[in-house]
Amino acid sequence: MPKPESLTDFYQHNFKKRPDNLPPDSGQVNVFRLEDCLAPNEKPVQYSRRDFYKITLIRGRNAYHYADKSLEVDGPTLLFFNPQVPYTWQALSDDATGFFCIFREEFFGGQAGPGLTELPIFRPGGRPAYPLTAAQDAEVSALFGKMLAEINSDYPLKYDLVRNYAAELVHYALKLRPSDALYQHPDAQSRLTAVFTELLERQFPIESPAQRVRLRSASDFAGQLAVHVNHLNRCVRATTGKTTTAHIAERLAGEAKALLRHTNWNVAEVGYSLGFDEPAHFNYFFKKQTGLAPSSVRRV
Repeated sequence: MPKPESLTDFYQHNFKKRPDNLPPDSGQVNVFRLEDCLAPNEKPVQYSRRDFYKITLIRGRNAYHYADKSLEVDGPTLLFFNPQVPYTWQALSDDATGFFCIFREEFFGGQAGPGLTELPIFRPGGRPAYPLTAAQDAEVSALFGKMLAEINSDYPLKYDLVRNYAAELVHYALKLRPSDALYQHPDAQSRLTAVFTELLERQFPIESPAQRVRLRSASDFAGQLAVHVNHLNRCVRATTGKTTTAHIAERLAGEAKALLRHTNWNVAEVGYSLGFDEPAHFNYFFKKQTGLAPSSVRRV
């Protein structure tokens, strides 16, 4: 897996230099029209993590590959990506337009309310895409337009306004699907399940063959959380309908598919990074989970 793309890498790739409109105290944020960053014969966006957050409004037919999933969008869509999840993007039509905002976590540092990583749309495994109607597209476009105007203005407090507009985009998306977007933990079982899920996700993505998953069993997680394994299993099953072991296996299989598709590591290296000492054990696990042999999901 390539190293995470930094904002400097992003600017170098798209503009050959760091923009002049980024003062030292800006918190590293910027806003662009998508069409201004699309050039003929441009190399595809590399599948990797970034060290910044991204909010995108995109129109046209496009495909995103993120973590172990692929998502095709057609029409105006609001998308959110975080530094924990590797992704790449490709245009499937020639009419891609829109806006995007990129920013580092410190841009929102010290603000009231939950931190970025606590927001459902920026959590690993969260819902990144929100299709928009024509009316919603106009409202979201207006917010991006205000952000773009402020970024290019001389107003001394423009970054406060940009921060507010970005937060408004986040809440706009949350309001589109409030029933399954907001995480609420009304009881101890739900809270323990949420902590287990977060601990599981913290181990990913795997970025080098030398990196290795440490927590691979229900007992491993129970020990880390200082609870009895039977209690953890009861809480997870009662909350999600699936066993702790099933969650772990699904996440390992998902990461395996991402590594097999988007890296040049051999099967043994992928298996080792996921905690399998023997390639045969990894092959058996992967086929049991997916019905496929690891070599069959390679992208040529």
